[in-house]
Amino acid sequence: MFRFPTRHLLVAGSLVLAAVLTAGGVAAAAGARFSDFTPLTSSAGPTADETKPITFGNPAIRQRSVANRTAQLAAGEPNSGAWDMITVNETGPRKGRYLFSPFETGQSGIQRLSLDTGETETIFNSPAAGDHISFDPSFWTPWGTYVTAEESWCSAPAGCTTNTHGRLFELTNPLTAASVTDPNGEHAELSHRNVVPRVSHEGIQFDKAHNMYFIDELDGGSFYKYVPAASWDEITSGSKGYFEAGQTFVLRVGDGRTPNATGPYTWVPITDEMGVALPGALTITDPNGVTSVDGRNTTDLPAFKGTDYQRPEDMQIQTVGGVERLYATTTTTHEVYALDLAAQSIGVFADRSTIDLATGAAVGGAFTNPDNLAVDNDGNMYLVEDRGGGQDDDIWFAKDLNHDGDLADAGEGIGRWASNGTVGSEFTGLYFDPTNKRRAWVNIQHPASGDDRTIELTIP
Repeated sequence: MFRFPTRHLLVAGSLVLAAVLTAGGVAAAAGARFSDFTPLTSSAGPTADETKPITFGNPAIRQRSVANRTAQLAAGEPNSGAWDMITVNETGPRKGRYLFSPFETGQSGIQRLSLDTGETETIFNSPAAGDHISFDPSFWTPWGTYVTAEESWCSAPAGCTTNTHGRLFELTNPLTAASVTDPNGEHAELSHRNVVPRVSHEGIQFDKAHNMYFIDELDGGSFYKYVPAASWDEITSGSKGYFEAGQTFVLRVGDGRTPNATGPYTWVPITDEMGVALPGALTITDPNGVTSVDGRNTTDLPAFKGTDYQRPEDMQIQTVGGVERLYATTTTTHEVYALDLAAQSIGVFADRSTIDLATGAAVGGAFTNPDNLAVDNDGNMYLVEDRGGGQDDDIWFAKDLNHDGDLADAGEGIGRWASNGTVGSEFTGLYFDPTNKRRAWVNIQHPASGDDRTIELTIP
């Protein structure tokens, strides 16, 4: 039977010991987990070695550079840099063999790293600058394909007609597409899935019912849900496509007019079940002649008003004790929200009033610009900042002892788990190996040196 590749935890109580920070330092190496660490009291300074740029709260964590842009260019692989989010092929007969990352640039691409051979290939490269831009998400679908999308769209009351981007793409042959340098190899089959409305994409997640969630990265952006028209049996059998038809909704708290609102929410439809804009919603035709539903500008209209959040970015599903929560960052307000998908309620998970585990006081400005999210194999959440490497770019561990979706209980809070020393860069794409609880990866994006890297993290 097909198993959906989300990190599930059956008994929340069994996780408490794994998540507790050891009072006298990190746990012994033989039984160490990524969650065993002593919170760093400050960010790391600049590193002299970009192959090992990370300072950890647990010195037992090992780091190794497994790919870098300079080596790719030297090998003749097109690579525009700004390596963003990370995933592996989470399903199928070769599960866990490859690592994928997109390029968040003005000439985007997708690279694939073989974990068996160490070879990294560019399997898609935009034919020209501006054709495909700002690829950000990196997600393996439950049916065995790869999705990414463009983090670029515009605001216009009547609809954005001057921008060709804001598109979600599906790569249907991610394992067999050859390097773009191979003239005889199989070409990447990358398709715009136009049933998904146009927004500035970053976070993408699937729930256990196979609904897809996405955001619009904007001060005033919203959260969205896409529900496919096809049944799961039809999708997995190949008789119908997930993106063949489906309905999109926007999240609304109350009447939608209160920014950053928490509490009960509803999903307000903006398309019908085939993906066609509902009457009054905005359909645009872009400069390339492609007609799409404009997600961003539709959900500013009173009839479809979604609740505004301040620069939503990444999303992450977590399931504990049968409760499925969707976490989302909002960079401008330095917050992380938790959505209880069954109860349809949203609340703040972490913000600057959250306790810093290193000091016992509110974390304040030390916690700035949360961008990416990750969940380890024990269900613990990690909050990744968009800051300056070598100055204050950190990853924070969220200690939610009872896994109730907040950090307000005694002993809970966030602790600085890792700090990035590569000047000019930021952490992106922290991803824990779903098949090996002792391995993870993170990208070091857009460093001043121009040498983006993927760093493998392991614990003994």
